[in-house]
Amino acid sequence: MDYKIVWSEAAIADLHDICSYIAQDDPRAAQRIGEGILDHVRILGAFPFIGPAYPRGSHGPLREIVFGRYRIFYEVSEELRQVQILHVWHGARDEPVV
Repeated sequence: MDYKIVWSEAAIADLHDICSYIAQDDPRAAQRIGEGILDHVRILGAFPFIGPAYPRGSHGPLREIVFGRYRIFYEVSEELRQVQILHVWHGARDEPVV
């Protein structure tokens, strides 16, 4: 049974900001990146522990996966069978507060 994917408000805002920024110069590239990130996140439903542990989480163990230049931070709840997407971050930016 797959895990449910839940997006935090912060992660939704991150994805929106990323796509809006890219769309200023290339709307088709923004769509490709947005869809690519969404597709990559869907994999976590079947394989929630695929990403390595992220040691800097302030609330316990977090994980991250990478899509292109973007880091996707998430938390797994085995009890709820849920993956919560916390942030989508460009790799060139400073570390997010998670």
